[in-house]
Amino acid sequence: MERKKYLIVTAGGSGTRMGADRPKQFLLLEGVPILQRTIMRFREAIEDLQVITVLPPSHLESWRHFCAEAAFPVAQRLVGGGFTRFHSVQNALAFVPDGAIVAVHDGVRPLVSAGWIRSLFAEMDHSRAVVPVLPVTDTLKVLRPDGEGRLKESGQTADRSCLYGAQTPQIFRSEDLKAAYTQGYDTAFTDDASVASRYGIPLSFVEGQRYNLKITTKEDLVLAAAILRHGV
Repeated sequence: MERKKYLIVTAGGSGTRMGADRPKQFLLLEGVPILQRTIMRFREAIEDLQVITVLPPSHLESWRHFCAEAAFPVAQRLVGGGFTRFHSVQNALAFVPDGAIVAVHDGVRPLVSAGWIRSLFAEMDHSRAVVPVLPVTDTLKVLRPDGEGRLKESGQTADRSCLYGAQTPQIFRSEDLKAAYTQGYDTAFTDDASVASRYGIPLSFVEGQRYNLKITTKEDLVLAAAILRHGV
C-alpha cells in the first residue's frame, strides 16, 4: 500500500534579520507572499499532498484570514511554532500518522521546482531518508575572534572537497522522524537530518538545486525576484 505524503512547512520564525515590519515568510515576492509561493510549488508537484504549516502563534489567525480572502486553494492544518525550529517540527509531527512519507521544508525557500520535488519523493522508494545537498564552492577560512572585534587565523584548515550545504525539503518515513524527535533538544540539531542522524536513521544524500534559495535578507529577496523574472 502506497504511503500518504505529508509536507511540514516551517514558517515559525520572526525574521528579525530581514528588518521588515512582519516575518519574512509573509513578505511579497513579485506580488505574492513568499509562504504562498512555497506551498504552491509543492501542490503543483504532488496534488494529494497533506500540508501542515507551522507559524508564529501570533500570526495563525492572520494567515487563516489571508488564505480565505485570497481564495488560496490549498487546505492546510495550521500549527503554532515552538521555541526553536526543533520544537516547531515536533509540534507539527503530532499531526502526522505513522506509515506516511513526510517532507520538512523551509517556508522561505519558494524557488524549488515541481519536477525536483517529485524526484526527491521518488528517492524514498529505496531510502529511509533523503537529504539534498550542494558542494561548497567558496574557499573556507577557520577564524577566531581576537578579543578586539577582529578575526584572526586559527591554524586550522577546512577541506572544501568534503563540505556540502544541506537544503530542504528533507524527506523521511514518518515513523522514523517521529521517533527521532522524541530525543531531547540539542543545539547541534540545526536541521531534521541532524536529528535523524543522531537517532541512527541512515541518510541518503542527493544533489540539491542551485536556485533553492533560502530568503533571509533583503538582498536574498531581490535575488529571488530576479530569478523568478527569468522563469525559474
